[in-house]
Amino acid sequence: MDYAASILGRFPRRDATGIAQLRNQLSSYLSPDAVQEVIEAYEFGAAAHEGQRRRSGEPFISHPVAVASILADLKLDQDTIIAALLHDVIEDTPTGKEQLSKQFGDRVATLVDGVSKLDQLKFSSRAEAQAESFRKMMLAMVQDIRVIMVKLADRLHNMRTMDSMPADKQRRIARETLEIYAPIANRLGINSIRLELEDLGFKYLYPMRYQVISGALKRAMGNQRHLVRKIRPAIEKALKQRNIEPRVLGREKHLYSIYDKMRRKRRPLAEILDVLGFRIVVDSVDNAYRTLGAVHELYKPMPGRFKDFIAIPRANGYQSLHTTLFGPKGLPVEVQIRTEEMDHVAESGIAAHWRYKQADTSGVAAQARAREWFSGLMEMEVAGDSEEFLESVRVDLFPDKVYVFTPDGDIKRLPRGATCVDFAYAVHTDIGNRCVAAKVDRRLVPLRTQLTNGQTVEIITARGANPNPAWVNFVATAKARSAIRQYLRNLKHSEAIEFGRRLVDRALSEFSLKLKKVPKERVQAVVEQLGLESEDELYREVGLGMRLGPFVARSLVPESDKETRDKDAAPLAITGTEGMVVNYARCCHPLPDDSIMGYLSSGRGVVIHRTVCGNLAEFRKQPDKWIAVAWNDDIAREFTVEIHAEVVNRLGVLAAVAANIARSESNIEHVSVVERDVDASSLTFLLQVRDRKRLGRVIRNIRHMPEVLKVSRSCA
Repeated sequence: MDYAASILGRFPRRDATGIAQLRNQLSSYLSPDAVQEVIEAYEFGAAAHEGQRRRSGEPFISHPVAVASILADLKLDQDTIIAALLHDVIEDTPTGKEQLSKQFGDRVATLVDGVSKLDQLKFSSRAEAQAESFRKMMLAMVQDIRVIMVKLADRLHNMRTMDSMPADKQRRIARETLEIYAPIANRLGINSIRLELEDLGFKYLYPMRYQVISGALKRAMGNQRHLVRKIRPAIEKALKQRNIEPRVLGREKHLYSIYDKMRRKRRPLAEILDVLGFRIVVDSVDNAYRTLGAVHELYKPMPGRFKDFIAIPRANGYQSLHTTLFGPKGLPVEVQIRTEEMDHVAESGIAAHWRYKQADTSGVAAQARAREWFSGLMEMEVAGDSEEFLESVRVDLFPDKVYVFTPDGDIKRLPRGATCVDFAYAVHTDIGNRCVAAKVDRRLVPLRTQLTNGQTVEIITARGANPNPAWVNFVATAKARSAIRQYLRNLKHSEAIEFGRRLVDRALSEFSLKLKKVPKERVQAVVEQLGLESEDELYREVGLGMRLGPFVARSLVPESDKETRDKDAAPLAITGTEGMVVNYARCCHPLPDDSIMGYLSSGRGVVIHRTVCGNLAEFRKQPDKWIAVAWNDDIAREFTVEIHAEVVNRLGVLAAVAANIARSESNIEHVSVVERDVDASSLTFLLQVRDRKRLGRVIRNIRHMPEVLKVSRSCA
């Protein structure tokens, strides 16, 4: 009787079946000794979790076994499989890291510790606890990439087994999966996990939309079956005539991808489903390009729909040729062409490193790109707290869409919407800090200019130049935002102290007190109680949103006065001169005379939103971070606002509308044009205005133009 069989009687049948299946998976690529170590880890984990059950009623050990099985499909090494089997023992059992280290080695213990949450520590909010857990996991991942592999597999199995959870928890976990974990899987190129995470996240976050698209997809696949039977043999025949032996696969459509494309491109469901997809896998790069020529000869290609990700791989290491053809009856046919090796990397991403490490091929290239991303994470980690770090990583996770060149011909991959400043920081942090101007394709352009594919960008620097605080409002990369904030942190020190005083003073007014009336001894006692070095540090942390003014004020109020609150305390006055510790939300662009609310954002101070802003529904879940604010009467500065105009497609209409805005004595910061159809276009202007009255004048002037169909102010 072998070792696995000997333990079948000790644990429930379901678990025994799971470990037997896992052993079969591992035996296909690990040595017998390595498989034996994994079985021992299973027995250790099963004993540690004995008596524990999941919400569904299954023995808890079934979850680690399933996580290990997901990683075994990717053919990861024995330490990762063992860490997967033990990934919950530190968090959910009395077992400590030292015990794991002694039993299974330091590498396994470090992996398990990196995945474990920080539930044993105390945090001021659930958001802070989640952010700190995420920060710890990401920084552990920088040291050993296998940490995130275990976490992704853990999240995938949890998503597969969410039916037994309450609906509100399902939605919360699904949203977190779509915002964080699926993008991480995409960033690391692990397509097999990313697609399933997206579809499951979509299913639980938007169940009705999921059902509608799922039903429509099944009907469309049935209707298109005869076309697939016609196109696939035609492709195979054309390639075999050129002595190319292909694998031609029908490309599966994924529900979240369909939904995301509908949302991004504003296209109806029927239009997206009326597309056939094929993947052609060949044996060499040379044959991949020859295959491209063959399919273009077989069916005419659609202009502007060809992408070469072999010559210029995506940031996550993905390589393939993409083209769209006019198929039978004009039906679009999307084709991806790649080698066998590229196909493995497309599915496994960074995990292909373990499969190909002996051959030193594309898996290693994916590993190198991941390391480049991780080094950027380390730079982001230097500045700010856990919530700011999490926000920065969120920004950095969106797929790369823009490929631009340095004057030397090096490729820089940046997210869509990246500017010249983002490019400067992508080259080097010092270049970003000292940049004063930029040339795009040898022409001088403003630093806030957004870049597009294929441009060559040259950054002009000057000794002694410093980052401009306004850059934070338009940069798109987390690296640039983090570097600018770090550099400017000292500059806003005095601003934060002064603003923090005002926030505490305003909070004290609810108790009919003024800050100057609070005894110095009382203030010093609070400073010492909070473990701070000085009174200024206390006000600085309040000004930057790291501590809440009402909580600090309550600590300063004598016990006898705490029950006496002034319900009519005046809101905090916004003067427009607070500098970097008051920010104006870019989702709704508040203006003087707008009804507004202030949100205390950690590290950014107060963010001002309009009360009609669509994002307030999410923020109102944290009422302790809201503060009543109001505009001062004598604000003398310009504010940014966004307006949309629907216009008739006519020669010179953009120039006419822009000239009308200029006559209204408003500056145009940025303009974008989207052609909706043959007859109409949508113009979006970013303007500088003083207040609502002046904005109203601009909108009235535009509305009276004969070419304008509709004009409105934008709001999230």
